[in-house]
Amino acid sequence: MQFGLFGGARTKPSVGLEDSQGYESFIEYVIEADRLGFRQLFMVEHHFTGHGQVSASITVLAYLAARTRNIRLGTAVVVLPWHNPVLIAEQVATLDLLTGGRVDFGVGKGYRQAEFDGFCIPMAEATERFDEAMEVIRKAWTTEGRFSHHGKRWHYENILVEPAPVQRPHPPLWLAAGSPDSIRRAAREGYHLLLDQLAQTDQIARRIALFREECDRIGRPYHAGLVATARALQMIRHESERAAAYETRKRVIGVIGDLARDKLPSRVEDDTAALLGMPEEIIARLRELEAAGATNILLVDPNASLVNLRAFAREVMPALQPGRAAAVR
Repeated sequence: MQFGLFGGARTKPSVGLEDSQGYESFIEYVIEADRLGFRQLFMVEHHFTGHGQVSASITVLAYLAARTRNIRLGTAVVVLPWHNPVLIAEQVATLDLLTGGRVDFGVGKGYRQAEFDGFCIPMAEATERFDEAMEVIRKAWTTEGRFSHHGKRWHYENILVEPAPVQRPHPPLWLAAGSPDSIRRAAREGYHLLLDQLAQTDQIARRIALFREECDRIGRPYHAGLVATARALQMIRHESERAAAYETRKRVIGVIGDLARDKLPSRVEDDTAALLGMPEEIIARLRELEAAGATNILLVDPNASLVNLRAFAREVMPALQPGRAAAVR
């Protein structure tokens, strides 16, 4: 298995879902993950929340590009209906240049009504805006020379998008998907697949099987690295800590709100989506995910704790990565 991170910084403490601490702490967290051998980071983008979540993810990733060496830096996701696609193509290509080709470009249509309302964009237009934006971005990264585009939402005349991305023909494209139709679409249109942190283990197994089945149907070579699965991490060291961990999980689910509908069991104790428990319990849960085909795991630590990160690298990762010596001080 391989491991990465999912989440983002916050500008101030907030009640509820805590992807990480402040920006400075988050930067140190990612730097340490890079040193410990975590493979990639996917950073969220949200607006108008009141919780201080990252809004300018590409800006933060550009700073991280200068502070890290090996970890891949991804967006999870850039919500394309809200952005000028040519400017996004330029920014992501620039980031790819600065990182030496370490960018993963995660995109989505958006799902939060309040964000669409804030931008004065009807949520009903999300799909068509997403589709046109991706058409422009792909064209910007693959066209030799200048091009023009005249669509429903965007018009460009005789433009040349610079710089070109280091990764050719472009950085890997990742799509956050959960429904059968969106999973099939990801397979057909050349996306990698991002799976959410709330889906239960059996749901993850079905989604990966469907993605692989669609890849096989269209003749697209499949490998496990095409899928990444986000999992909440709440590792405890003593049984006395379990009740507090359950309460934290309930709080996280409560903040996520409607996203959790029909995804989680009635009792948080029966939740298979979180990596919650002692190290040996987490190893067992990860082996279940591995058997389901999920071998690329993105950790969402509600506290973004350096202590927990190092403990995971020292006590969990070696059991899933034979021969690995954790680089922990």
